[in-house]
Amino acid sequence: MKTPVIEVENLSKRFIIRKDKSLKERVVNFRRSQLHKDDFWALRDINLTIESGTTVGLIGPNGSGKSTLLKMIGGILQPTSGAVSLRGRLAALLELGAGFHPDLTGRENVYLNASIQGLTRKQTDKAFDAIVDFSGIERFIDTQVKFYSSGMYVRLAFAVAVNVDPDILLVDEVLAVGDEPFQRKCMDRIRGFQHEGRTIVLVTHGLDTVAEICDRAVVLESGSMIADGAPRDALRVLRTEFEQSRHDDIERQQSAAISVANELPRAQVERVEILSYGTPVREIKVGAPLTVRVHVRATEPLENWILGFGIETSVGQNIYGTNSKLLGVHLPDLRGPGVFDFTIPAADIGEGAYTFHAAIAGQTEAEVHRLLEAATLQVAADGREVGFVHLRTSLAPADS
Repeated sequence: MKTPVIEVENLSKRFIIRKDKSLKERVVNFRRSQLHKDDFWALRDINLTIESGTTVGLIGPNGSGKSTLLKMIGGILQPTSGAVSLRGRLAALLELGAGFHPDLTGRENVYLNASIQGLTRKQTDKAFDAIVDFSGIERFIDTQVKFYSSGMYVRLAFAVAVNVDPDILLVDEVLAVGDEPFQRKCMDRIRGFQHEGRTIVLVTHGLDTVAEICDRAVVLESGSMIADGAPRDALRVLRTEFEQSRHDDIERQQSAAISVANELPRAQVERVEILSYGTPVREIKVGAPLTVRVHVRATEPLENWILGFGIETSVGQNIYGTNSKLLGVHLPDLRGPGVFDFTIPAADIGEGAYTFHAAIAGQTEAEVHRLLEAATLQVAADGREVGFVHLRTSLAPADS
C-alpha cells in the first residue's frame, strides 16, 4: 500500500492587489489606501493527497493557480488558510535561478543551493562531480552566475535538484527553457526517478508530456480544482475548457465587430464521417481502408479555398494532418453544401482511440472554420506492437 507523502487540506491563498502607485501614496493616503485594494484568491479550498511513487501533473490555463500551488507545497508561500503536510526530503525547481546568488560562481552556488536542500558540505563534495557532469557547464562552473544564460541557469539548478537524493521532486515549467538534448536528458532522469519510486509533481503546459509520464493529472481553473484523475480524462476536461474559451473569445470578437470574418468567405464544416469499405464505422482493425468524408457549407462563394483534416490521439496529440493544398488538389468553387472524400488506402495507425477534426481556409490561408472532435474512431490491433504507427514488422535471425 502506498503512503501519502503530500497532503493538502482546505488550502486557500489570497493576494492583496493594491492600486496605489507608490509606497509614498500608501503612507500619505493611508485611510483612502485601504479603499484602493482588491482581494485576489489564487487558490480556494484545495484538497489533494499525493501518494509515494506517483507522478502528478498540475495543468490548467495561465493564471489558474498551478505555480502558486507548487510553491505552497514547496514551502515558498504560506497559505491564507488550510495546511500542507510533507513526508520525506523535497527538492524544488520552481523559478529560473531560484536559490542562486548572482554574484557567486556556479561552484559556490552549487554548495549554497545544496545546503538549502539540506545537504552537508561532505555530502555536496561527494555529489559535486555528478552535478557538474549532468549540467554540462563545467567550463563555466567558476564564472559568476549573473553571466549565465537562462539555459545554463536551468541546467545547473536541475542538476542540483536531482542529485540531492530527494524523495519528492517539484518541477515548474522552467524545463522548457533548456535546449532539446537537455530536455531529453531531464526526462530520462525523471523516468529514472519514477523507476526508483520517487514522487514527482510537475507543472507544465506540455500536455503531451503529462500524457506520457504522469500517472495522474489535476486540472486547475481560477484557483479551483475542476478535475483529478487519469491523464487521459483530465486532459479531455482541460481541452473542453480551452475549446469553450475559444468559442467565448470568438463570440466576444464578433460582438465587438473585431472579427475578420468580413474579410473571408462565410463557410463551415458541418460534420465528418468515417467510412471503411463504403460503410460508416466507429471501429476498424489496423490497416483497414478509410474514407474521411467532410461535409461543408458555404453561404458565400468559396474560391481558391483549402480543405483539410487531422487525426489526434485521445489526449489531443496530433499524429497526422493534410489538406487539399498539400495534396496538390485544386477544389472547385463552392456555394451551398458540398461533400468531399479524403481516401486512405490503408490506415496504418496503432491501436487506440482517435479523434478527427476538419478545417476550411480561405484564399489567404487564414482559417475560416474548424470543427474539433468531429468524429471518433477506435483502432484494434493484434497486440504485437505499441505506438501510433503500424510498421508490419517481422523478426528473423540475421544472415551470417
